[in-house]
Amino acid sequence: MREWQRFVQSFGYAIAGLVYTVKTQRNMQIHVAAALAVLVLGWWLAIPKRDVLLVFFCIFLVLAFETMNTAVERCVDLTVGDRRHPLARIAKDTAAGAVLLTAILAVIVGLSVFTEPLWYWLTTGQRTYNMK
Repeated sequence: MREWQRFVQSFGYAIAGLVYTVKTQRNMQIHVAAALAVLVLGWWLAIPKRDVLLVFFCIFLVLAFETMNTAVERCVDLTVGDRRHPLARIAKDTAAGAVLLTAILAVIVGLSVFTEPLWYWLTTGQRTYNMK
């Protein structure tokens, strides 16, 4: 039973980390807001299920990388403190670069998924677009 309690407790720690990241990181707040907007738009435009899965994958990838970026930043801050060190800057910059790469991927996928349905809606006034 003790193993089960530790397993359940680990979910609490993970959720606490996510809550911390959302509460304290402006970029995470922007990512979450954008994700919600994209999901609502996808629902409103009746985007096909396979495309919604691609969008979900990209959303979760960006959120996961932003969370890891926060962890790297906090670890660097803990070890370096107020001092400036070139390796600390590199660690933070490369972690942020990883987030940027996933965000670029999300934009590319988003453009691929949403361009035709949005254009169809703008030109016809109909929301449901049947991709072939």
